[in-house]
Amino acid sequence: MASDKVARVLCVPGELPGNRRDETTAGITRTYKEFFCGWGASLVNVVVTFPVNKAMFRQQLEGVSIRKAFRQLKREGLITLYRGMGPPLIQRTTSVAVMFGTYAKYHNYLESNFPTVPRFFTSPCAAFAAGTTELLLIPFERVQTLLQAKQFHGTYDNTFHVFRNLRHHGISEYYRGISACFIRNGLSNTLFFGLRGPLRDTLPAVDRKGGHCFVGDFVSGAVLGALLSTLFYPLNVVKTRMQVKVGGSHLAIWPTFLVIYKERGYSWRKIFRGVHVNYSRSVLSWGIINAIYEALMRWL
Repeated sequence: MASDKVARVLCVPGELPGNRRDETTAGITRTYKEFFCGWGASLVNVVVTFPVNKAMFRQQLEGVSIRKAFRQLKREGLITLYRGMGPPLIQRTTSVAVMFGTYAKYHNYLESNFPTVPRFFTSPCAAFAAGTTELLLIPFERVQTLLQAKQFHGTYDNTFHVFRNLRHHGISEYYRGISACFIRNGLSNTLFFGLRGPLRDTLPAVDRKGGHCFVGDFVSGAVLGALLSTLFYPLNVVKTRMQVKVGGSHLAIWPTFLVIYKERGYSWRKIFRGVHVNYSRSVLSWGIINAIYEALMRWL
């Protein structure tokens, strides 16, 4: 029984046993540590999963099969395989760092200033606020969309070229699709941080000598990644279509969805084309992020 209790402490996400320091100093250190650990975990993830993500992007944009998407990438060659990785490398590493770091900051602020408010309220508020903060990084997501779309291969050379070109259309051009991103980020963050701990606690409590903590963190992250990515997949399809347009009016979420729905023969199955690649990628992606994040937290 004693060993189980010790093991449970060792495997709690984001917690470290050891000597206690001054509460204020420890809080500041832990907050910035979460920024760094989120950034490092996302760095590994982007490099590993980018080719799969690019194939899924083609499915979202063009509604093609997975075989056709991979055939397109194969014909385009290795040089273009990692074309467009710059923006997601910057955006995703920064986004995950902001996601974990600001969640800790907001949560600590709410608990410190409103100690009587229960955790089941402060945690979702902090998670939603963290997702909203991530909206500042939408320009990188927007640029990634344009670089990955094959119709713009001859139009834009690289990330900086896209940024320079978009400025002629006004600042709002960098934030196309912000309404879809607002809903996606806020709700997915709320569910992720709300379910991550309880899901991890359902796994067997074992010591970390055999790497079981790493496996448990990977499994909990993978399950949540697959669940949330599937739940918000249609919204991401809409977001991709909104962001692939340059210039002109900005369509809202519902009109954009109706256009896509009509183009795909009023078929929900075709709206979800690419979802199997998406949740497969998310299993790997969020498994890596969650496991490496927690490993870095324990190491630091």
